[in-house]
Amino acid sequence: MRPTLLWSLLLLLGVFAAAAAAPPAQLTLETYQEWCNDSAATHDPLSQLPAPQHPKIRLYNAEQVLSWEPVALSNSTRPVVYRVQFKYTDSKWFMADIMSIGVNCTQITATECDFTAASPSAGFPMDFNVTLRLRAELGALHSAWVTMPWFQHYRNVTVGPPENIEVTPGEGSLIIRFSSPFDIADTSTAFFCYYVHYWEKGGIQQVKGPFRSNSISLDNLKPFRAYCLQVQAQLLWNKSNIFRVGHLSNISCYETMADASTELQQVILISVGTFSLLSVLAGACFFLVLKYRGLIKYWFHTPPSIPLQIEEYLKDPTQPILEALDKDSSPKDDVWDSVSIISFPEKEQEDVLQTL
Repeated sequence: MRPTLLWSLLLLLGVFAAAAAAPPAQLTLETYQEWCNDSAATHDPLSQLPAPQHPKIRLYNAEQVLSWEPVALSNSTRPVVYRVQFKYTDSKWFMADIMSIGVNCTQITATECDFTAASPSAGFPMDFNVTLRLRAELGALHSAWVTMPWFQHYRNVTVGPPENIEVTPGEGSLIIRFSSPFDIADTSTAFFCYYVHYWEKGGIQQVKGPFRSNSISLDNLKPFRAYCLQVQAQLLWNKSNIFRVGHLSNISCYETMADASTELQQVILISVGTFSLLSVLAGACFFLVLKYRGLIKYWFHTPPSIPLQIEEYLKDPTQPILEALDKDSSPKDDVWDSVSIISFPEKEQEDVLQTL
């Protein structure tokens, strides 16, 4: 009884060990080969390379970049190369090469794979569920696969600020134009909306939005005032009702222009100021003329001149100057500086005539 029981237990243990070592029943050929390779590497530790450490995926705007730390080997002069594979939901693994993704990330020496290096529109579809895995290779040796968590670009992306921001000051307003952080192929599935954070220098910050347009006008601002602003984008993904808040743009400040009413006030103020200044100058000139009348009269008085006859005599003393002077001294009509006409009223004139 005891030998039979012992042999039965040994037989059961052998069956369980064979079942544990056997591959799963439902496997594809590719996964079976991978399972065999992994099993062989597990049983032969000398054939394995260290796996790449700290892999990370950078999703910034349209960028999709996988990076990792290099594998260092002290006993080999040959460089270690790396292989990247990807898959979508419920699909097999694909090589990340030019045929499949547009860039080559197979047997590369770099420690980075930029899936959008060919163009911003390249890379994985932004609404697909993507999983990446990575391993190091050196000749016939290779490391274990390092699988990253799946990602969706619209779900995990870091949205930067809007680009190419241009601000045009208007009449009590600021007109803002910009471009989106990155292009979206199908705006029915995802789109951007924008917010403007603005404030008067030294004032309280205000937020205006959301806007779908890439041109925003901030109205009802005070004229001739400096306003500072920042623009922010927000990505909305309709499929999963997910939104990603983007980074704020750099602070920029602008001065508004005058509106129509302010320009009219300026014209009136300038006119009144000019008239007042001219009036003050005219009054000051009149006061100076009255105060310094004698001095001004002296400055503008013509100097005395020698009579013409004496000037001729001085030039030619032989001329009979005395006879000429006697002729000029003949009586002439009296000359008056001013003439006054005195008139009498009619009654006084009649009285004067009667008395005569």
